[in-house]
Amino acid sequence: MRRMTARPANAHQARLLRLLRDGGPTSRAQLGDRMDLSRSRLAVEVDRLLDTGLVIADGLAASRGGRRSHNIRLSPALRFLGVDIGATSVDVAVTNAELEVLGHLTQPMDVREGPVAVFEQVLAMAAKLRASGPAEGFDGAGIGVPGPVRFPEGVPVAPPIMPGWDGFPVREALSQELGCPVMVDNDVNLMAMGEQQAGVARSAKDFLCVKIGTGIGCGIVVGGEVYRGTTGSAGDIGHIQAEPDGRPCACGNRGCLEAYFGGAALARDAEAAVREGRSAELAARLEAAGRLAATDVAAAAAAGDAAALDLIREGGTRTGQVLASLVSFFNPGLVVIGGGVTGLGHTLLAAIRTQVYRQSLPLATGNLPIVLGELGPVAGVTGAARLISDHLFSPA
Repeated sequence: MRRMTARPANAHQARLLRLLRDGGPTSRAQLGDRMDLSRSRLAVEVDRLLDTGLVIADGLAASRGGRRSHNIRLSPALRFLGVDIGATSVDVAVTNAELEVLGHLTQPMDVREGPVAVFEQVLAMAAKLRASGPAEGFDGAGIGVPGPVRFPEGVPVAPPIMPGWDGFPVREALSQELGCPVMVDNDVNLMAMGEQQAGVARSAKDFLCVKIGTGIGCGIVVGGEVYRGTTGSAGDIGHIQAEPDGRPCACGNRGCLEAYFGGAALARDAEAAVREGRSAELAARLEAAGRLAATDVAAAAAAGDAAALDLIREGGTRTGQVLASLVSFFNPGLVVIGGGVTGLGHTLLAAIRTQVYRQSLPLATGNLPIVLGELGPVAGVTGAARLISDHLFSPA
């Protein structure tokens, strides 16, 4: 497989590449307006990028008076692979250099099967995308996993819901298989980057992105950049204590938020509601399928089932209690709620909003939007593609 061999030679070239990634084809004059460079220095850097093949000339720009400038765009041949591994499903997508999704596959998957089985499935999905036409090969790949990641090495560290993954060299192994550079991060950080790139957080600089799936995590964006903390574990809010000496959690502690809400906890509580005779709607679904999932609770709530609505409100309230503390501490300009459980919709959002607005100080919440994400399952793969492009569009 081919790979992108050229890299920007300096910070100016790196910034030019990112401007073109985020803004699409742009004239030299417009690039000059955005870069703190003299016209002659800008011309030198653009010409060097043209020589590498990373960018191409793309016709004449609209006239601004005088001689017309040429548009410059990233090479249309560049292709990035975005992989978003969840606890129960995996999304794989191909994007162009502007991070537009050209092909996207999603399949059920159990992350507990371990890295070898999961990556066999990922590679098969990538091969299927190649065969269908969007890409002959990949210039880089970004990978998201549902657990803490030691970011510089691209290695999961003691992930509670990922047995067999601790210390697995994800970046090294997939780079060898795919024949291109690979970067690895926590899945919720990638969701935040995706919403920032093409979703509801496009204009936000300081925001929280909460992913409620099988578990719960939070991407923290400060000044437009993901904040990962010293070791990569920032934002692991699912293991903040919501109830002293409460339910046992998969992490080994008790009373964690994740033990009370998220896909796994919601399914367990829904089955308990059936056993206690509180929901005929959920009972019918359990009898038909043999088990319940968050999607069943969402469907029952949509049908007006009181027990399902109560479960969603209780989970939203607990999540809001934790978020209220984060809002008071961080003072974000936006809170985005995403992940598989957001199929629970506005009942969940209303419970979270009510708790945050009630519990946090008015100065922190007076102009604070709390909204659902826009991109759904595309957020993670878009963020994964942005992750690898950030790496490749940095000086070598």
